[in-house]
Amino acid sequence: MSAFGFLLIAIASEVFASSMLKQTAGFKRLLPTFGVVIGYGLAFYFLSLTLQTLQIGTAYAIWAGLGTALTAVVGVIFYKEYFNVKKFVGIVLIIGGVVILNLAGGSH
Repeated sequence: MSAFGFLLIAIASEVFASSMLKQTAGFKRLLPTFGVVIGYGLAFYFLSLTLQTLQIGTAYAIWAGLGTALTAVVGVIFYKEYFNVKKFVGIVLIIGGVVILNLAGGSH
């Protein structure tokens, strides 16, 4: 599998784990807590595989940026959180920042 494939799995796992945090009720509910632990464990494992190929700045920018944007979308869809123009612009800016960091890539 490619580094970007590993990175996509890391992002999906992190989004899952972050989304499950709300369901743990302060880590009092066992099943959601297991979901958080497993999700973050997988996220960091696959991120570590990604870092064998990609630069840490590039990989982390993609992981953090897309993870944040997707977690915000999950909040709107599954937790019925309020979505407005400001939140949309924020998500677009996050994704734009990731793109810019990737375009800067290996330059010194």
